[in-house]
Amino acid sequence: MSAVILVIEDEPAVQELIAVTLTTAGYGVVRAGTTEAGQQLMRDMSPDLVLLDWMLPGQSGLAFLRTLRADQNKRNLPIIMLTARTAEQDAVLALENGADDYITKPFSPREMVARIYAVLRRHMPHAIADTITMGGLRVDPTTHRVTVADREVVLSPTEFRLLYFLMAQPGRVYNRGQLLDKVWNVNSFLEERTVDAYVGRLRNALEAVGYHASIETVRGLGYRFVAPHSR
Repeated sequence: MSAVILVIEDEPAVQELIAVTLTTAGYGVVRAGTTEAGQQLMRDMSPDLVLLDWMLPGQSGLAFLRTLRADQNKRNLPIIMLTARTAEQDAVLALENGADDYITKPFSPREMVARIYAVLRRHMPHAIADTITMGGLRVDPTTHRVTVADREVVLSPTEFRLLYFLMAQPGRVYNRGQLLDKVWNVNSFLEERTVDAYVGRLRNALEAVGYHASIETVRGLGYRFVAPHSR
């Protein structure tokens, strides 16, 4: 699993428990103690999911949830609310305001991991899927390694996500806006030519092992991955 989860939780012990549990499960974890700190982090990175406590100092988690859902760039970001509020109406309120799921404290770490997995599977299956092998090209999301006959291809994290996403749907064409949304989790503050630049870098990295031609340009549409035996 290679998804990165932003945990916004102000109780140090709970935050630590969540971080250890998720790291053990194979996720990347970024932490914040307030919604303001979480918002600052999100200016510099794009988490794959936010685990958001309801009761926080300053702006509440519920208010932050509404802010994110009003933001065109974040409205599809998976968000799970975490709270000690157990009343049914609270769960309904969170879901009605855009939460993808709702976990009450105290919680079972195993249940939390299972719920995160389920939400990620719906929103971005490429972030949790298994190793993909096509021809001799092997991409392992657990170790973030790309190999061909035991020869490693060194990629940046973004290049890795781009390759994995395209390989997860071989033959399917994605335009630049879709790739920005699915791989970068943004669709406005980066220009579409950013995709072209990363595709170029990815092809250069794959050229040494003979797989650069698998990343095809579909004129006027976008890009796709073509399995080696189909070329």
